[in-house]
Amino acid sequence: MIYGMKNHGIRLKPLSKESSEMLFYGRIFGSKDIFPMQFSEVSKKILKKCGGIPLAIITASGLLANKSENIKEWFKVCDSIGSGLGSNHVMDSMRKILLLSYYDLPFHLKTCLLYLSIFPEDYAISKTQLIWRWVAEGFVQQAGDQSLFEIGKSYFNELLNRSLIQPAYMDRDGTPRACRVHDAVLDLVISLSIKEQFITILGDGKHSLESKYQVRWLSLLHNNNTAWPSMKMPKLRSLTIFKPTGVVIDPMTPSISCYHLLRVLDLQGCNVEDLASLGFVGSLTHLRYLGLPSSSTNAKLPVEMGKLRFLQTLDLSKAGVKEMPSSVITGLGGQLMCLRGQNGLGTDLSSDLLENLTSLELLESATVTSKCTAEKLGRMTQLRVLSVIIRLSTPDDEEWSACTNALVESLGKLTRIESLQIHHHRFYPIDLEGSMAEPLENLCRLVCIDLATLLPGWIQPASLPILSYLEIDVRDERREDIKVLGTLSCLRHLVFRVRLAPELQVLERCVVGPDAFPCLVSCEFHVRGGGVVPGIFPRGAMPRLQNFKFSVKPEHFWSGGGSTVDVLVLGHLPSLRSVTVTLGFLHNREDDTIKSVREKLEHEAAAHPNHPLRILFTS
Repeated sequence: MIYGMKNHGIRLKPLSKESSEMLFYGRIFGSKDIFPMQFSEVSKKILKKCGGIPLAIITASGLLANKSENIKEWFKVCDSIGSGLGSNHVMDSMRKILLLSYYDLPFHLKTCLLYLSIFPEDYAISKTQLIWRWVAEGFVQQAGDQSLFEIGKSYFNELLNRSLIQPAYMDRDGTPRACRVHDAVLDLVISLSIKEQFITILGDGKHSLESKYQVRWLSLLHNNNTAWPSMKMPKLRSLTIFKPTGVVIDPMTPSISCYHLLRVLDLQGCNVEDLASLGFVGSLTHLRYLGLPSSSTNAKLPVEMGKLRFLQTLDLSKAGVKEMPSSVITGLGGQLMCLRGQNGLGTDLSSDLLENLTSLELLESATVTSKCTAEKLGRMTQLRVLSVIIRLSTPDDEEWSACTNALVESLGKLTRIESLQIHHHRFYPIDLEGSMAEPLENLCRLVCIDLATLLPGWIQPASLPILSYLEIDVRDERREDIKVLGTLSCLRHLVFRVRLAPELQVLERCVVGPDAFPCLVSCEFHVRGGGVVPGIFPRGAMPRLQNFKFSVKPEHFWSGGGSTVDVLVLGHLPSLRSVTVTLGFLHNREDDTIKSVREKLEHEAAAHPNHPLRILFTS
């Protein structure tokens, strides 16, 4: 049942028997055609009890995927579900399946799942923030040489594989940046959390704070009338405020400063005029995670924050902080593992401050302001995720060149780096040239936005042996650049943008070799200020390409002013599923030009066995 406006329900039809079987067997064995026949009888019983409800089927299959070779376990699960007869019994069966999935979890995953009850209904939970919160709460236990974040990521993936959380906001490479919790799962974990006094929720209109509770994790949800609780909470470990609660921070200051056991404090849903008024956080010496709100007047951090010796995560993404005081960084020092700066603006970190951040694993939206700062980045050898903005006060080309060369040299020292994103604040592009002492053997994701005149020389197989995602802007494109990219043997996702100079209108056509891009699954090719059909694909190139996007002006399909239309050889791409072509409107051509181009594209798609094509028009 789905409820919409004015609580009118829309009853959805359950899945058919065939669809239920495809979903069930596909998630456990990969296909309905290869499941062992000895599981047939018990499978039919389980599916009958699921009643065609997708969530019940998905959750049951997620539970049984770990027991795919033990038929006795399947019968135990089947017997535990219930009869499944009638609509109410089906819902009871689904709840029992969810409970079975919960009780089947190892202890650490139970705790991580219950923790999700602090988030509002249908809330998109950032994967990165969630994992760092788990780390701060002590839910993630060290094992071997893996970092705490990597272990936490395995927890996240396990909950995802068991269908207890759902992916949200996917990256181009299909990796979820966030997750959501299905309403039925959320209802279950909230009830379990409250029963175990794990979470206390205020502001959702359903729960109230009782004096008999020992409040440890407090969540203030969406309600403009939410009042700050007056009762004492000496054992409070976690406080999260979600927008729009309307909670004003100043009257709460005396209360929060008394919570000496707080490990997680997320104030990003608060109203605050001056960040300096948050000096009370300096007394919360056990804090591991701190998320600060935006301010209307003063975005300077309180110096008292330097007392937080055990802080692991500092989230300034909403705070508008452009500069980190030296007293704060010096005080935080060696425990800080995650520092998120202001999105899109960057947060200045002087070279002296970087000396104290050698434990950082994630550094987002940091500003490189000098050659010295770029050099000091090379000492942060624990970094796995780095996002920097190059911003120099001088327009001097030599200064910029020295800074970028130092940056590239420093990057070569970050042997643990897995994700790298580089932007710059300048009206014209800069070359990101330089040499690396060591290849970036762990780098999987690289994004260079509006940066390079040409493809940097260090983007090549020897330096980036396992690169799987590349997004890059260049101002000029050479045939040899495309050939180099084609030799990146692990590259699965490519976004290539060319911003043509005004004097250039059409690029030289790219022709790739027969063994180019062996693992590429998705490709985007965009030209701004001009256009070209990306290239001719010989047999053997891009054998795994499924999704292809490019943008082009219709007149650039034409040659010599005549009516010959260049033809993309899409038939040589056997795995192709989707082609999206964005056509700009013509200025000097009649509508029959667009019609002719469209017919040619549709002809190419019709000739392909998979018939992939989607045409968009833009102004």
